[in-house]
Amino acid sequence: MTAANGESISGLLQRARGGDRRALDRLFAVCRNYITIVARTQVESWLQAKFDPSDLVQQTLMEAYRGFDGFHGGTEAEWLVWLRRILTRNAVDLARHYGGTEKRQVRREASLRPPPGMDSSAGFREPVDRQDSPSKLLLSRERELFLADALARLEDDYREVILLRNLQGLPFEEVAQRMQRSRPAVQMLWMRAIRKLQEMLGSTEP
Repeated sequence: MTAANGESISGLLQRARGGDRRALDRLFAVCRNYITIVARTQVESWLQAKFDPSDLVQQTLMEAYRGFDGFHGGTEAEWLVWLRRILTRNAVDLARHYGGTEKRQVRREASLRPPPGMDSSAGFREPVDRQDSPSKLLLSRERELFLADALARLEDDYREVILLRNLQGLPFEEVAQRMQRSRPAVQMLWMRAIRKLQEMLGSTEP
């Protein structure tokens, strides 16, 4: 995965570790959409109603920035795992604060991987198993940042239906209730959203 300026995440990591503050700032900037998407899937709606998920994103990025010297990996995969661990810890702390452990439904892992047997270049389709893990999405792990950026550019309704259906793994009936639409309307919206996302990904292939 490369940043918008063509530099790889591993290259930014190397420069940041060497004391380049501009590279460090750029490293966090290119990961913001990814952290925002993951934060959105870390907690259920009852907790989102109690605080702005952007606060969780900001807290996570600040902690990671301040603790960057404690990151010892060198690859994009290691970097994303490290960020997700910080995010998850913060989400768990928020859930305990607002709802107690009996109501906590913080997701321990959220990544953007394809369902089993689905090639990342094969296009998108309705998952056969509606109980697929929320950690299974549309693309391979090495393109998570690319996908997160594309999701962030979608219209709000398109992004919401994909997050609820694919990332949180909710059945269409529940997605319809949360979006206050009929099930057929939500299914049609989901199909249009997936087509739009596929077009965006195809037109901005790294």
